[in-house]
Amino acid sequence: MLSIIVAIAENNAIGRQGDLLCHMPDDLKHFKLITSGSTVIMGKRTWFSLPHHPLPNRRNIVITDIPGEQIEGAEMAYSIEDAVRLADQDKENFIIGGGMVYRQFMPLADKLYITHIHHAFPDADTFFSEISPDIWQLLKEEHHSADDRNPYPYTFAEYIRK
Repeated sequence: MLSIIVAIAENNAIGRQGDLLCHMPDDLKHFKLITSGSTVIMGKRTWFSLPHHPLPNRRNIVITDIPGEQIEGAEMAYSIEDAVRLADQDKENFIIGGGMVYRQFMPLADKLYITHIHHAFPDADTFFSEISPDIWQLLKEEHHSADDRNPYPYTFAEYIRK
């Protein structure tokens, strides 16, 4: 099973200059809770943007288009198809970015874990695909207000492919 996990702003923005749009501690805690003990698949830029790598308590697969490239602490995939072959066939696998990797996995994904950040970021430069209600069914959502740690209101949502 391939699942995408991502935080998306109101304008479908997901990043700015290779980084997250904002610091949302509850979203990071949610990400850790959902992905712990699983395989995470990411592009090379996402790997290098992580504060710590490999992500602990997860199998880390990094996609690169440079044949034979090796990155310490990661299993390497040299194409999307290679990453799918390496994915755990018996458990849920999580696609964690970046933008180009999300776009390539969107037609293959079975489930979406979306944190909808209720704010627009006009200076964003990386965006997520539209979540079409013709393709995706909302399973559940959990609304949260902004607080002293999380600067914007947000909603945790899960979608499955119809």
